[in-house]
Amino acid sequence: MDLQKMNNRKLAFIHSADIEAFTYPPDCPFRPERAGRVRERLATLGLLDGIGRREVAPRPATRAELEQFHTTKYIDELQRTANGDLTIEGFHMGLGGADTPVFRDAYEYSCWACGATLTGAQLILSGNADTVFNPTGGFHHATPDKASGFCYLNDMVLGCLRLTEAGKRVLCLDLDAHHGNGTQEAFYNRNDVMTISMHESGRTLFPWSGFENEIGEGPGYGYNINVPLPADTYDKAFLLAFNKIAVPLIRTFNPDMLVVEFGMDTLAGDPLTHLMLTNNVYPEIINRLMSFAKPILATGGGGYNVENTVRAWALAWQTFCGEEAENDLSIGMGGVMLQSAEWLGGLRDRELPVHAEQRAIIEPAVRETVQKIRQTVFPLHGLRVGMECD
Repeated sequence: MDLQKMNNRKLAFIHSADIEAFTYPPDCPFRPERAGRVRERLATLGLLDGIGRREVAPRPATRAELEQFHTTKYIDELQRTANGDLTIEGFHMGLGGADTPVFRDAYEYSCWACGATLTGAQLILSGNADTVFNPTGGFHHATPDKASGFCYLNDMVLGCLRLTEAGKRVLCLDLDAHHGNGTQEAFYNRNDVMTISMHESGRTLFPWSGFENEIGEGPGYGYNINVPLPADTYDKAFLLAFNKIAVPLIRTFNPDMLVVEFGMDTLAGDPLTHLMLTNNVYPEIINRLMSFAKPILATGGGGYNVENTVRAWALAWQTFCGEEAENDLSIGMGGVMLQSAEWLGGLRDRELPVHAEQRAIIEPAVRETVQKIRQTVFPLHGLRVGMECD
């Protein structure tokens, strides 16, 4: 796909009222209504119609599609548990834990989330879209036979598999605060999918994995990249890691497709994580990704401060539409608040001050991690190690 086509890109926002019918237990931090709220926000801003944009209703994933990654026994247990029958075997498969509660909608909602990502993948493969956003997706912790971290079925893996089945090379970029361990497991021995996970270090955050030395095995050696970041990482430090690790690897891997998880639990104020980003990093990242002129399948993910998450996803979609720079009048205006809690004319966060003490701790730590990854992984792809090379 050439740059001219990307400048005239076809965007699809994946959502339907069917998805809004499902809920997690009221005491669970995961709030599926985020997708409906971001859809409402985008409609208010006039960002769901116009030339090259449309909404597309998904359909639930079929049993056969789920079994492309998940085991038959696990799917049976998940269905049984959703019907109120949690067995010892199901409990050992992660069901019924504090972050994987038993509730009626667990199976059906997960099928819709997976189906939405598969719908997006099919739109790209058919040429009917080249930029797709499914805010309901991003369940990257589920493994073939285990639920974990609010994730029961892994739509990220299923979406990537649909693309690889069509002969595509896929770059899966995970920007959630939590390590994408389920996605890593799926592709750890493969080189047709390169996974890059930028997340808070497993030393301080679930799932306690995703370290620099986890780089794949066999044919996948060097194709699984983890960028663990210290708590309190701020915008500039995060973008440093993105530009020094993800950008050169995407360029040299030269995928046919980009699959991106936009978990917004990276944002300052998230109740479950410890990073300190503002949503201002996402237009920079999205514009850099679009410069590769590749189709993009984007999903949601974490994000447990609902309003911050909704605003950030709306900003991400606005950027995909190419309207963020023109329409976000809050840039440079200090973030004036309206009674509706919207920023005047835009969706961006205020810039957060970074204190000298924070900078003195975080930036050297990030640079050390970046250099370690470059020394380990870059030679495997013919890339120069020195950070001054880019």
